[in-house]
Amino acid sequence: MHPPESLPHQFLRTRRFALGAPDRFTVSPDGATVLFLRTASGGDPVRRLWALDTASGRERLLFDPADPAHGAGPSGDGVTAYATDAAVSLAACLCGGALWAVDVATGRVRALPVTGRPADPRPDPAGRRIAYLADGALRVIGADGTGDREIAAPDGPDVRCGVAEYAATASMGRDRGYWWAPDGSRLLVARVDESAVARWYIADPAHPATPPRAVRYPAAGTANAEVTLWLVPADGGARTEVTLDRAAFPYLTAAGWDAYGPFAAVQSRDQRTLRTYAVDAADGRTTLLAEQRDPCWVTLVPGTPARTASGALVAHRDTEGADGTRQLTVGGAAATPDGLQVREVLGVSGEEVLFTTSADVVGQALWTWRPDTGARPLTTAPGVHTGVRGGATLVRVSRAPDRPGATVVVERAGRPDLPVASYAERPVLALRERRLTTTERALRSRLLLPSWHRPGGGRLPVLVDPYAGPALQRVTGDQAPMMFVSQWFAEQGFAVLVTDGRGTPGRSPGWERAVYGDIVSAALEDQAAALTEVLGRFPELDPGRVAVRGWSFSGMLAVAAVVRRPDLFHAAVAGAGVHDARLYDTHWRERFLGHPDTHPERYDACSLAREAPRLTRPLLLMHGLADGNVHAAHTLRLSAALLAAGRPHEVLPLPGMDHAPTEPALFANLLRHQVDFLWRHLGREDSGAVS
Repeated sequence: MHPPESLPHQFLRTRRFALGAPDRFTVSPDGATVLFLRTASGGDPVRRLWALDTASGRERLLFDPADPAHGAGPSGDGVTAYATDAAVSLAACLCGGALWAVDVATGRVRALPVTGRPADPRPDPAGRRIAYLADGALRVIGADGTGDREIAAPDGPDVRCGVAEYAATASMGRDRGYWWAPDGSRLLVARVDESAVARWYIADPAHPATPPRAVRYPAAGTANAEVTLWLVPADGGARTEVTLDRAAFPYLTAAGWDAYGPFAAVQSRDQRTLRTYAVDAADGRTTLLAEQRDPCWVTLVPGTPARTASGALVAHRDTEGADGTRQLTVGGAAATPDGLQVREVLGVSGEEVLFTTSADVVGQALWTWRPDTGARPLTTAPGVHTGVRGGATLVRVSRAPDRPGATVVVERAGRPDLPVASYAERPVLALRERRLTTTERALRSRLLLPSWHRPGGGRLPVLVDPYAGPALQRVTGDQAPMMFVSQWFAEQGFAVLVTDGRGTPGRSPGWERAVYGDIVSAALEDQAAALTEVLGRFPELDPGRVAVRGWSFSGMLAVAAVVRRPDLFHAAVAGAGVHDARLYDTHWRERFLGHPDTHPERYDACSLAREAPRLTRPLLLMHGLADGNVHAAHTLRLSAALLAAGRPHEVLPLPGMDHAPTEPALFANLLRHQVDFLWRHLGREDSGAVS
């Protein structure tokens, strides 16, 4: 018999329990067809394209990379991306480094003779042609495989066409760089010139004969990529530049093309002003549609801007008073009430807007707005909900607080719901958690205990395990995958405390902006306050043995905890931490700290290397040496400062690893190494620890 699989190994082998679960839904405008990707099991990495007929409830396998009849050959992860025309009659799929056209009605699959290695394929709305990226250029090929040609070519060694630059993908939530006109005759195309962006190098010290990899990285205070927009004919020919003030508004945050023509949203370098423009499709001239201002920064809400069928602009606004409310706006008027925080606009169909909101901080509900009915909820059960609509058909994806994974149902007007099967594996561990509200700020926390621990069984050391940064919440109304990693640490003999404090999203605009000018202090203060209260409320916790761990933002926070609050935190594990604020990217870091030339004191205060002489507690630093998001220089510089100050610490370099591990055995061993470090410095008592 094989030994039972450990949670860390299962976590990565199943891609965080995503394998086997249906996702990436597309609903046809008439609601008759739903497309989605799904693997055959929780251990199968090969994604297949499926179609669900909503009238009969029957599923069809449209594109199976493992089927010899489709001729895909070796396919790795299967369908890695797909997009459809407006009617959802044609799907363009990436699989095995090739581009495939799939006829949704017949299931016919055709390999297209493209040039280079294709990326980001998107059919035109009429389904006649497919645009794709290759070798820095934007190309178009007929859906029948004819007429492959280049329509936007790079005109310099550091120029790419039709792509999203680093700052857009890493910070703005924009992952595309071209948009079709509704009639398929032209495209709105981003030209990205990175010649002024600093060139950084990522080396592999474990293989000294391998040359370093050069990347363009816009660190805080340095030059960004120059992004311009162009109107490009799909048949080739002269292109027209869109008139935008690049000097005042260097960030292209969103763009699109609807029945009223092209549009674009741009943001100032200080991110305090966001403008949305209509673009004249004939000559590229722009007309201002809306402007938003904020003394800290204007938040970018995913899915905005957009326009309804009548041309009303769909956007958002943040109200004042208390912590404020992030409201949906349609045509400049508020469409949602105070206290209901808009999270994302999922789609606009006709006059209807589908969006998500938070009212209770931890949950996320699915809502709709129409001019005749106003805003109304589509989900009322606790949990985290999202969805996709087409016609009268709604695909609802719901994650509940009492079970792992998502439930997917297709709701049809006047007909029973259709479940969409999931083959995802259940985690080998179950959560044993207490959901708490702590401190006068009503911080939301989760306390996880070992499954084997019983009252009177001895005091447990505490492991504080937050993220606590602006990018995400960890205390949510579902059983999020990362919470099972926290439970694994609990099974090793810890009481694990997870808290979301100021700066985390979903609560209110004022809550998010409480970290403006100082991204460390408020976050650490809230972690310390929640810990102090929980230690007082639960006598089975040992206040003399408290550790903290984190990765990325929380890796930085873990170092700050043992440096600034050694009275509370007795050991720390920090992975891929952002320890030097000047080494992180422009759009993300300047959002919170401003420009380093204007506010150098803010960058100094948030760079932990300057506080190295204050370290008195055990510290383990870890970093992937191939990390392209948080460069290993962050950890190496902090380690050098600690060494210069005579402060003992440990460093675990991870050759070949990017920002996070992707190999199951490495991840499992990395977590065990952290546990061993913590027990070594906290002192271990006998326990019933499991794997």
